[in-house]
Amino acid sequence: MRLPVLQSPRTLSSRLRPRLCRITTRYGAFSQRQPNPLTTTTPTAATLLSTGYRGFYQQQPFSSGNTGSVAESFPTSSTTTRTGDDMDKEKTDKSAVKVPKGTRDWVGADIKIRDRIFKAAEDAFTRHGGVALDTPVFELKSILSGKYGEDSKLIYELADQGGEDLALRYDLTAIARGRMREFYQCDFDIAGEYDSMIPDAEILRIVYEVFSSLGLAKDVTVKINHRKILDGLFAVAGVPDDKIRTISSAVDKLDKLSREEVKKEMIEKGLEGSVADEILEWTKYSGDIPKIIELLTKDEKMFANEKIKKGIEEMGLLHSYLDAFGIADQVSFDLALARGLDYYTGLIYEAVIELTAKDRSAETRVGSIAAGGRYDNLVGMYGRKQIPCIGISFGVDRIFTILKARHEKEKPRVRGSDVYVMVFGGKNGLLPERMGIARMLWDAGLSAEFSPKVKPRLPQQFKAAETAGIPLAVIIGEDELKAGKVKVKVMGLPDGHPEKEGKLIEKTDLAAECKKLLADDAQRINGELPTST
Repeated sequence: MRLPVLQSPRTLSSRLRPRLCRITTRYGAFSQRQPNPLTTTTPTAATLLSTGYRGFYQQQPFSSGNTGSVAESFPTSSTTTRTGDDMDKEKTDKSAVKVPKGTRDWVGADIKIRDRIFKAAEDAFTRHGGVALDTPVFELKSILSGKYGEDSKLIYELADQGGEDLALRYDLTAIARGRMREFYQCDFDIAGEYDSMIPDAEILRIVYEVFSSLGLAKDVTVKINHRKILDGLFAVAGVPDDKIRTISSAVDKLDKLSREEVKKEMIEKGLEGSVADEILEWTKYSGDIPKIIELLTKDEKMFANEKIKKGIEEMGLLHSYLDAFGIADQVSFDLALARGLDYYTGLIYEAVIELTAKDRSAETRVGSIAAGGRYDNLVGMYGRKQIPCIGISFGVDRIFTILKARHEKEKPRVRGSDVYVMVFGGKNGLLPERMGIARMLWDAGLSAEFSPKVKPRLPQQFKAAETAGIPLAVIIGEDELKAGKVKVKVMGLPDGHPEKEGKLIEKTDLAAECKKLLADDAQRINGELPTST
């Protein structure tokens, strides 16, 4: 059952079988370590405003009142006596306009790239019956505590004036390149009783669709594993039950640390060296699902374990469904994939980008760009009934890092407003007439700008339009207006093009002509940006 409306997403009853999708959730993530934020040449909002930048901003949620450890991250007033040197330094510090470490301002072309990611996710989620959901940026601390394994200590805690202990939502990965203190994610989850592995396969199909629409499908590898198989492997190797989760957390670092370092960590956590060696030997294997199933089945010790046997059965079923969805060759069964979060109970997966040599750089090494899995017991921790769930979370900022790098390499043109209304000649600058043309375009649903000067020079107007990436210019003059005509010019046409100088049209046809030209321009832009594969 796919619900058109979900009135109470936090209280899932046995009758609800929702598909929940969260498009633009902003998370707050803090670590005891200093972040390594993305280097960017994007100016801050304050700098842009001081130079006359035209922009708009979405206010983000914030908390006020007494703060706990969060106060350490923000300057506060102090009663400490300050020397002259201190005050001079303070003046110097205040004159430096910057954002806090691990955060960034989103401006112009970057927002357009980010919105492409949102749209790709939203379109895929809608095709699969998703019901929109958004939640606060912070939660009760009691809800988040104990759900993140060893990384629970990285949850940033707050305390408000009402006495409630709060915490910022946070997922597993510590801050690194492509990971900011504050970041966006798009989530899709399926909750409810379904036959085995059917929703699991559909989630993986959604992953493929999102990355296809962003032109990344051929570069993305979706690694999958199964908690039952992983837990069974640990048990066969000789890991005590009370150490399975902590050893799983160590194995989860194989994509960041060397095998020797991971082995050392496992031994430090109380594992015998021979047991660690056996685990590391098995975690070398990856490939298509039938290959790994055959490998596990042929090993008598492994196949004798009931958890592994059940996991193999479910992975075989998953393979048949992925084949029906046409994506069986898009996944890699990787026994090293552990996903350190404690609440996973079945299939787990992680999408990583495999870049070609020409695309590979420090700025694009961001690790996983989407991840998730099955968590059948989590809802039951907060309600009277267990409701099986499976979901995926897309790391918008990490995906943005990849698309931004390609954008800068390929230099596609990203469109600003639709039209720039210009004046040529005229003793008074025709400002009311320009305003009237802009109003006409706004009423038609088009975005339009004009110079906020009474008598702007034509070269300055063209430069403003070119800088803003505006594709169309509407040029008005006294004689043309008297005849009921205006000139429409497509910006950026090469020399020799028959319409390089623009064309005169009836003023009454302006909106329709602009829409036609903009549709042609959109096709050109889509041809320059990465497209689906």
